[in-house]
Amino acid sequence: MALAARTWRYASLALALSAPLLMGVTTSAPSFGDRLLSAQNRERTAVGIEPLQWDASLAGDAQYWADHLAATSQFQHAAGYLRDGAGENLWAGTKGAYSADEMVDAWAREKKDFKPGPLTNDPATLHAIGHYTQIVWRTSYAVGCGIARGRSMDYLVCRYRNAGNVIGQAPY
Repeated sequence: MALAARTWRYASLALALSAPLLMGVTTSAPSFGDRLLSAQNRERTAVGIEPLQWDASLAGDAQYWADHLAATSQFQHAAGYLRDGAGENLWAGTKGAYSADEMVDAWAREKKDFKPGPLTNDPATLHAIGHYTQIVWRTSYAVGCGIARGRSMDYLVCRYRNAGNVIGQAPY
């Protein structure tokens, strides 16, 4: 009798512990892409702009370019990426040292240099704020990102539809 009661208790405990798995309920950490999207949407929410949606096609294009940058140890925008109406943000940093939030935060910190109003064709200004303004560009509605690890650097590429940073227009 004692053995049967003990077996019943162990079986009940095993069933209780496995119930979430049997019911399809699992907890998992957000994916890297989810964290990139969330970090960018926090910036958009802060200025009252609709959130970006994740776009798998843009992510595929971004991943292709990130892989190229990692393989060649180059850091440059893709030639012709604007032809299809997509904007592009690039980031590179020490391999394995940065989280998704820290990568996006590097772009978002440009907000301190942003002056509201239409963008001018001043290369120094665009260089200082262009990543931030692309994130919060009011007509951008989708983003897809890719990350690749090179020999010593990680390379992040995010593509946006519609492209931002249009001279003569304000981001929001």
